[in-house]
Amino acid sequence: MQVSPIGTFYGDAVYKYDAPRQGRLFAGHPGRIELNAGQNFEMALRDLEGFERIWVIFQFHENEGWRPTTRPPVPPKGKDRVGTFASRSPYRPNPIGLSCVRLLKIDDLTLYVDEADLLNGTPVLDIKPYIPMADAFPDAKAGWVEEQEGDLWTVLADAPFDAQKRWIAERSDFDLESFARVQLSRGNFSKGVFDSTRRRLTVDESAHTGVLAYRTFRIHFTYDDTARVVCLQRVSSGYTAEELQEGSEDKYGDKLLHREFIKLPDFRR
Repeated sequence: MQVSPIGTFYGDAVYKYDAPRQGRLFAGHPGRIELNAGQNFEMALRDLEGFERIWVIFQFHENEGWRPTTRPPVPPKGKDRVGTFASRSPYRPNPIGLSCVRLLKIDDLTLYVDEADLLNGTPVLDIKPYIPMADAFPDAKAGWVEEQEGDLWTVLADAPFDAQKRWIAERSDFDLESFARVQLSRGNFSKGVFDSTRRRLTVDESAHTGVLAYRTFRIHFTYDDTARVVCLQRVSSGYTAEELQEGSEDKYGDKLLHREFIKLPDFRR
């Protein structure tokens, strides 16, 4: 079997932990699919613009190997893992993904989309229209997913966090608030429930506080299990003082941003 990418997706999610669990949780982050030239794809796109949503079949290009079971972001009660074929895990026998994204517009060989859970640079294998009559089954049973706690937590933000994330957003493409809302809106911070490796999250259950890593920044928050509320408090640098010294290796090209950030007098850390 020979499969060749027809194009590439470009968007805001660069690292694996940037990608939302579901594309609908990433609304407001438009991306684009650029199809390969010279393959008559202009004709293949004809009549697609009338569809509000499309299926994107893609390759999990950064994953190797697969696992027969997986730990979902929110496991069902009484279970730690579920079978891979009963999950949306990106680690599969064949690294193929499927995402239903919102189609915004088509310009020549570029499709502008939103609500995509693909990483920047993802190879696209195929595109199909989403047809509600054939593709939507709202009353279908969803197995163990129905055992999850479905209500999203409320995510609030304190003034220091607002000021800091605005300052960072004005000087970079980092969107700390959107990332935090996607990662924390499911709550479930008890030990053994959340997947710290997947969410890059550390929690102090006794103090009801946590720290969420977003690239090289750290988002500090508090949470209330009873009210099901998360409050984003402040941002700190993920670099140590030694790592920020002049002349140190700058793997991600953002140490100048951090040096300026830690000099700001009005933001609590």
